[in-house]
Amino acid sequence: MASTTLSPQAQPAETTRRLARVNWTLVLGTALLLGIIAFGTIGRLLVSREGMKLGANDFAAPPGAQIPLGTDPAGRSVLVMMIYGTLPTLTIGLIAGGIGTIVGASLGLVAGYYGGPIDTLVHSFADILLGVPSLLVLVVLASYLGDMSIATMSAIIAFFAWPWPARSVRSQTLSMRELAHVEMAKLSGCGDLEIIFRELMPNLLPYIATSFVRSVSGGIMASVGLQMLGLGSLTLITLALMLSSAFSSAALTRGLWWWWFPPTVVLTLLFVALFLITLSLDEATNPRLKAARAA
Repeated sequence: MASTTLSPQAQPAETTRRLARVNWTLVLGTALLLGIIAFGTIGRLLVSREGMKLGANDFAAPPGAQIPLGTDPAGRSVLVMMIYGTLPTLTIGLIAGGIGTIVGASLGLVAGYYGGPIDTLVHSFADILLGVPSLLVLVVLASYLGDMSIATMSAIIAFFAWPWPARSVRSQTLSMRELAHVEMAKLSGCGDLEIIFRELMPNLLPYIATSFVRSVSGGIMASVGLQMLGLGSLTLITLALMLSSAFSSAALTRGLWWWWFPPTVVLTLLFVALFLITLSLDEATNPRLKAARAA
């Protein structure tokens, strides 16, 4: 059977096509996420916050030429509320996911590298938190604290977000600490912190990135759950607060579809974007998924 050899000019193009086939989930997920961010950032330059004031427009007006997505029963523009509510929704997830990933990855690295009592303590505490009904605890805390800022809500959510990154990084560190280059670093007189941050962490960045994206998605979902229950911040406009207001005002039975449907679409696209990014990172770090994709 004759073999086909690519010319030097055709090789870069073939490599590009292969990368596009392998990483289409990452490309699509990133494009969706950047589109949502652009909607929230560029939109603020085009519309004024005045549209979110009570009575700024006709009450419960349907979508039209002047008001593309209509208004809620208080006369606030749904489009303006979505533009100014998208970034705070994403910000809560980014802060909660960032804190949870940093804390979890740090604890996972230390526990996996040192082992012994430190590993037992971190691993046990993570298992205990994973067994706690986090949403129930979040509801109790949110009820006690009342109206919360983005930072407060993110910090509370992050407290329950770190166990998953900790377990993932710990399991990888346990296997990597026995590798030859780590042993050579020890024999060369390198300190523990130097080994952790120079020898182990660079190889764990894909796993940490995957944990971060998952934590962001979980943080957004937790904030949506809190605000849908009427908890969390009641003054900061977010997509979840729009949905909570719509359902509490019986928008479904009153036929005000334009009040709840647009924010639902944006939230759905946000979760789809994060899921696609997580899926692509999983394929890059999980040998079984890569083998299945290649087959």
